Amino acid sequence: MKIGFIGTGVMGTGIIENLLKNDADVTVYNRTKAHAQQVLDQGAKWVDSPRELAENSDLVLTMVGYPSDVEKIYFGDDGLFKAARQGQYFVDMTTSKPSLAKKIFDHGQKLGVHILDAPVSGGDVGAKNGTLTVMVGGEQADFEKLKPVFQQFSSSDTYFGPAGAGQNTKMANQIMIAGTMTGMTEMLVYAKKAGLDLPMVCQTLQSGAAENFSLGTYGPRILRDDYTPGFFAKHFLKDLRIALEEADEMNLDLPATKQAKQLYEQLVDDQKLGNDGTQALIKLWWH
Repeated sequence: MKIGFIGTGVMGTGIIENLLKNDADVTVYNRTKAHAQQVLDQGAKWVDSPRELAENSDLVLTMVGYPSDVEKIYFGDDGLFKAARQGQYFVDMTTSKPSLAKKIFDHGQKLGVHILDAPVSGGDVGAKNGTLTVMVGGEQADFEKLKPVFQQFSSSDTYFGPAGAGQNTKMANQIMIAGTMTGMTEMLVYAKKAGLDLPMVCQTLQSGAAENFSLGTYGPRILRDDYTPGFFAKHFLKDLRIALEEADEMNLDLPATKQAKQLYEQLVDDQKLGNDGTQALIKLWWH
């Protein structure tokens, strides 16, 4: 199976590297070719457009930044659907809008293309180690067909239902992470003000009922003054906005998630730190 991949950012690069380690035939496209050099050096091939990628692939995986990017690479003048053929598989792993996942699925149906929405969780560590969690929407038979591919870069892959179900599951995931990120941040602010040994506090809390991914992964980075992105703050803000838009359509009020969104708006929009990792939220208190 010839695999095409669009998006060689932090997450995409880790996924591609794991595919290459499993001897997959991978061709890539990215808006900036220089950002793909790391995987090209490891054996991935290059094309100049999504359309050309579709022409040369049996399966195309996409992981880009925003729903607008997804729309362009699928429906644009040089997009995937311009060269799609019956029997191909397109899988969008971007965290995006459930409504857009359904739109892509519906268009794929008309062309005879198998479409899945399959966002992932696990950050840069999960992408690098091949231990991501994959949340899938679409046709179950298509999910079963692609499980061997997902297993090359994940430790968990789960089918949740029709088109859009994967994206809705990812929204639930991001709502949960919003709570752990704000909780970890305020915990560190409190512990520092109380004069406690912060590494000792983190180690102790991570061994008890407060254990969580955010604390275990990002707490040590904060203590090292490391704000490089395992996941960009600007992308997390995008996710929270999508989650709250979906909640509004369901007539749901999510006050804690709204507060998290406001905090990340201060970080990204006001302080212009969107290219930092999500752990940079601490900078609202620690300058």
